[in-house]
Amino acid sequence: MSRPEDILPPDLFYNDVESRKYTTSSRVKNIQASMTNRALELLDLDTPSLILDIGCGSGLSGEILSDVSEEEGGPHAWFGMDISSSMLAEALDRDVEGDMLLADMGQGIPFRAGTFDAAISISAIQWLCNAETSDVSPEGRLKRFFDGLYMSLRRGGKAVCQFYPKNVQQRSMISNAAIKAGFGAGILEDDPDTKSLKVYLVLTVGGGDVSGTVSRMEDVNIMETKKKDRKRGKEFEKKGSKAWITRKKAQSEAKGKIVKPNSKFTGRRRKTAW
Repeated sequence: MSRPEDILPPDLFYNDVESRKYTTSSRVKNIQASMTNRALELLDLDTPSLILDIGCGSGLSGEILSDVSEEEGGPHAWFGMDISSSMLAEALDRDVEGDMLLADMGQGIPFRAGTFDAAISISAIQWLCNAETSDVSPEGRLKRFFDGLYMSLRRGGKAVCQFYPKNVQQRSMISNAAIKAGFGAGILEDDPDTKSLKVYLVLTVGGGDVSGTVSRMEDVNIMETKKKDRKRGKEFEKKGSKAWITRKKAQSEAKGKIVKPNSKFTGRRRKTAW
């Protein structure tokens, strides 16, 4: 069965029909509730907090945030953002308690620095790995998203992003982007050996241990490895060589810039004209 993000961009896929179908499905509601409660458990909030719900859709997760009891540290106030106007219209029809904004998370998080105590995202950030036009790249969209998320959270704040990675490469690309933005990061898998596998990216602002409150947490130490690899690679690179040019192109692409593809002529030495 095709993944939704491989069919259409989210603002087009979640039209009026799909948004209504998603919101009224009892199966979707149960899964959404389970994942939202798990995200709250990982956030481990002990006081009422202001939470950003990224990819809030029709407010299914937001309703749970509003209903957290005082004994569990709530209720929480929340602000949602989503790219689908149809999904937000469903939320308005259902009269959810949070405020909402029509926005593309791949263009960044449009809030002042330190606005939120925490953030959640349920089944959304994998959409960032699809670039719909030739002038953007998944790396650029991920960079803008995680940079903006990092800035929008207060010092010591946490974010939990549940997502469905397509493969190991996509999972690494997402976690790498979070670490580059400055987050301390860990990945938790629930039901890892079943078809019900759920992946949670747990992030902290200001680094620190992300595995203290949960078991089966895999710390993400990718950046240290990448630094070592880059250092080793540079020892053998010469400015203007194919390896040097390829690395520079990769850096530009990571910033969301368009670069020409490599070919067998990349870095080829030119004959000197006499």
